[in-house]
Amino acid sequence: MNAATISPEMARRNRRAGIIALCLAIGMLGLGYAAVPLYRIFCEATGFGGTTMKVSEAAAANVAVTNKPITIRFDSNVSSALPWRFKPENPTEKITIGARDMAAFTATNLSSKPVTGTATFNVTPTQAGRYFAKVQCFCFTEQTLAPGETVRMPVIYYVDPGILTDPDTKDIEEITLSYTFYPLDQAKKGS
Repeated sequence: MNAATISPEMARRNRRAGIIALCLAIGMLGLGYAAVPLYRIFCEATGFGGTTMKVSEAAAANVAVTNKPITIRFDSNVSSALPWRFKPENPTEKITIGARDMAAFTATNLSSKPVTGTATFNVTPTQAGRYFAKVQCFCFTEQTLAPGETVRMPVIYYVDPGILTDPDTKDIEEITLSYTFYPLDQAKKGS
């Protein structure tokens, strides 16, 4: 068949199919660009993959404190591309579920120039992530250290009492909060 023998009805169907295909292609491209931020939002909302919750002071003030203790272990790592030493002041703490607590880490710039880093974090076991709530954290912002500077970096957090009623988490006795610092330029390339 050539173009002269295509009926008006067939031409209309072809145009319609072409428009639908174009809309699908544009939609798929848009989803590709939105995937990373949407995944990040999903993880923050659900605790998926050990992502912790970020909560406000007001929300933290309304949490009921239980009498059940839990151990929090702190893990610290530094990319080999970042000339820092980074470690928790106390590697473990025993806290009460529902009570706010503060952990502190120290970071030292071992280089002779200012260096900016950013931290990624996760919680294990991963199903505990939805119950590990951070009120304040150095990981929410970039950190710049002057040459030789040592800084103290606090994290204010609590473990939500909901962990005690979830069948997947009610028997957890220890949670590990892990941070890894990367140089800012390397972290941007990975995101």
